[in-house]
Parts: sequence; structure tokens; C-alpha cells
Amino acid sequence: MSSQVSKGTALITGASTGIGSVYADRLARRGYDLILVARSQDKLNDVAKRIESGTGRKVETLQADLTVAADAKRVAERLAGDRSITALVNNAGIAAASKLLESDVAEMDQMIQLNVAAFTRLALVAATAFAARANGLIINIGSVVALAPELLNGVYSGTKAYVQNFSTALKNDLADKGVTVQVVLPGATATPLWDKAGVPVDSLPAEWVMSAEDMVDASLAGLDQGEFATIPALPDVADFEAYEKTRLALAPNLSHKFPASRYGVAAQK
Repeated sequence: MSSQVSKGTALITGASTGIGSVYADRLARRGYDLILVARSQDKLNDVAKRIESGTGRKVETLQADLTVAADAKRVAERLAGDRSITALVNNAGIAAASKLLESDVAEMDQMIQLNVAAFTRLALVAATAFAARANGLIINIGSVVALAPELLNGVYSGTKAYVQNFSTALKNDLADKGVTVQVVLPGATATPLWDKAGVPVDSLPAEWVMSAEDMVDASLAGLDQGEFATIPALPDVADFEAYEKTRLALAPNLSHKFPASRYGVAAQK
């Protein structure tokens, strides 16, 4: 049983299995009460009972399908109105591995609704509420495919690139407002997401696949170390820092009055 002073309440989406359920366990052990959000009430109940009995923290479940606008709005309203909520783990997502020309358009639209639209709604509502109180934590779960769009499905990698870009902008906007933002970019992680994407996890090379427990523990260690972007599998953080330095070095030359001379286009006077 936990004797820690409460750090407030963490709302975790996609909390019934995989990464979300591990975050629920770990944050409860760090002193958070929980609001667990997912589609399956039965699975949520199982996670809640396990965490309550193991940690003594208060755990509430909130059944919602975030691809449904009314459900996403209901969760957002809870985030906006509940002052006990001090952390958001924006984890719910859908993956795909199909080639773009072989993808079902309706399924891609559903992916965008969850990975981008609902994700954005919840992050912005949480950011506004936390900034008003000058305190809070937002953990956005992205993916390494944000940096490697050649892998898996292009819509999926596109949604995760959105998570990366959005998180960078959100961090900048909240820099002086007492709110911590972290974006986590996992590689292949052993969760039910793979089966739903049509790629059984046991079909992947074993050396690629990290357990959800190790992934979350590494990500929370990165949070403790003050990282903004955490890539749990990356051996040397200097590699990502070099990537970011190169990206930022492009900035002064991304927009000019005249075309670059290499195009041979005469500037219009």
C-alpha cells in the first residue's frame, strides 16, 4: 500500500492495455491517483482493481472511444473542469503497417481522428488548465516512425510526426508557465497495437522489440533527467541532439525573398 503524499491525479488515455496500463501502474507508485480512459470497460476495471490493490491509490475509470467526437469532448471537459488533474498521458493511438495504396481510407480517417484530432483536443485542454495553475505534466506518446517515415504506414508515421511537431511547439509555448512537456518516441514495443495493425509482434526480430514495462521505465527515467524528447532505445542521446542541431541550422535559410540561385530563376522585380 502507498503512503506517499498524492501528486494529484493523472489522466491516462489508452489505459486498458500495453503502454497505457504500465504508465498507470508506474504513476500510481509515484504518488498519483488515476483516471483511466479506454474503450473497454471490462479491461479498465481489471487494471483499476490491480492498481488499487497494489498501490492503495484511488483509481477511477472513464469509458470512452476517442474516435467518437462526443466521447472525446466528454473526456476533454473532465480535463478542463477537474482541478485535481495534474498530469495527462496522451497515449491512445492506432497504428497501421499497410502500404498507402493498399490502405482503407475509412481506417486512415479513423486513425487521424484518434492520433491527431482527439490527441490535440486533450493536449490543448490540459495545457490551458495546467498553465492557469502554473503546474502540470503532459506526456505525449509518439513513435520513432516520426523520424523514419519509410517504416510502416505513411499515415501512421505522419500522425506521429504531428505528435513530435506539436509537442515541440507546445513545449515552447509553455516554457515559462510551470508546465512540463515530454514527448516519448518508442521503437517497436510489445503491445496489442501490433496485432491490431496486422503485424503480429512475434513476427518482428526479437532484438527490435522492447517490453512495455522497460519502455515506460526508461521514459520516466528520461523525464526525471529533464529530457524533452525521449527515445528509449537510442544508445547515445548525442545522435538525436545532432539531428536537432542540423534541423535548427536550416531555419535561417528556409524563407527568403528570392529563389535560391541553384534554380536559375530570375527574380521578379
